[in-house]
Amino acid sequence: MSASSAHAQAWTLSTAQRQAFLQYYAPIVFKRGNGNDSRHGYDWITNFDFDQDGDFSNNKLHWKSINQYVDAARAGTGAYSHWRIRPTLYTSLIEFMDGGAKNLVLTFHIYHALDKNAAGDWQLHDWERVEILVKNVVGSPGNGESVAYAVVTQHKRNVIRDQGSAELNFMQTTTGKHLLIWQAEWSDKLLAPHGQELRFVGDTYAWIATQMASSTAKAEVDVNNDDGRKKVHYAFVPQGSPAAVSAFGARGITYATADSLASRTDNGTSVTWPNLKRVTYELQDLADILPTHWQYGGYATHWLTTDPVVDVWMESPIASESGVTQVSSGMNRFFAKTRDIENEDDREGYPAKSWFFGTYELNANASDTGGGGSGAFKDNSYASTAVDSRGQTRASASGYSTSPNSFWWQHDYFVHAGTVDSTDGVEAGFWLPGPWYLPASGGFDGRWVQLFDDRPGQEP
Repeated sequence: MSASSAHAQAWTLSTAQRQAFLQYYAPIVFKRGNGNDSRHGYDWITNFDFDQDGDFSNNKLHWKSINQYVDAARAGTGAYSHWRIRPTLYTSLIEFMDGGAKNLVLTFHIYHALDKNAAGDWQLHDWERVEILVKNVVGSPGNGESVAYAVVTQHKRNVIRDQGSAELNFMQTTTGKHLLIWQAEWSDKLLAPHGQELRFVGDTYAWIATQMASSTAKAEVDVNNDDGRKKVHYAFVPQGSPAAVSAFGARGITYATADSLASRTDNGTSVTWPNLKRVTYELQDLADILPTHWQYGGYATHWLTTDPVVDVWMESPIASESGVTQVSSGMNRFFAKTRDIENEDDREGYPAKSWFFGTYELNANASDTGGGGSGAFKDNSYASTAVDSRGQTRASASGYSTSPNSFWWQHDYFVHAGTVDSTDGVEAGFWLPGPWYLPASGGFDGRWVQLFDDRPGQEP
């Protein structure tokens, strides 16, 4: 498909191109650690099934032993050697035509097995996500498309930076354009960034590269809505971007490398850039996890039947990469309250997240408390009383007149315009209309599609 003809008619990307866009725009995550006092490894990004037992309810309990995994690897005892940490960002790609142009919504969910809340209690699963709107796509990535904005989550707030912002910075390489993100550690301290929240990096990659070339420069980056630079102990780099991996000298976490890739540093202690732990991560699909929420998919191992319960009318099933149906079409119920074997916490899974249907409210600042991610706009959207910038409600855009306050349509999605409205329950943007997701319309709804090989049981 040539650039000249791409805007003339509806068209779709290939599976390989969709994978390529997700790899190309996968973020660089600079992470502050808190790995002293025998908590080395606590701040690693990981995979949902790192312990290889197919049970998410004990992830927090088992992750508390991650330091023992590292110690066993150092000693060569073989204990925990069946674990596969596999740092993973869970992704989806939404592809749609608008005014003759091809646009993409890319989502990257950074998974951690545990967190701490403000009361100091341990929490199961951490759900921070990065979202990027890419406009004017004409084929494979790096061919003239542009990033309109990016959104990061910070304790239910959805903080945005748009094109041209000094705090929207990328590492541009031959194999990717990687948004620079800073992430706090797992700690529960309240007077500073904490709880693995995300911030935009305010420094350019060119500046960071000069710092990395120094043998004495402290590993620190500027972040949005905060004074001074924040300490960095890890850099997590997408393994699908060879140029980025090479620039950082990043390695995958295996039993053989675990000891050398675990920071044993307190969050208040600086390290130099040469001592930064540089770790690769892989991409997997949000749709890998959705079947575990399904009413007929063994949900009881991972999720509770208490609210939130999410009903979705699905026009097409969820299938594995090999084509095996894992969730059938029709009306389906998904359970989204986390089951925790320690009974300390019961957070919410993917189907209950406001960003999954685009029904979150944007914030300009990390300190904003209005809207959040589950406030009036999400409620009004489910009730189909929120009118978008083009005069449509959720029900009128989809054509499902019986959906308000009853169920989500599988392909409901609100595309934000990228502007912040201070009025609670109001967002600039539009619902994707009618059959937007069909190839004939130039669309693809990757929230429900598994693009990446699961590679079960494999080390990176």
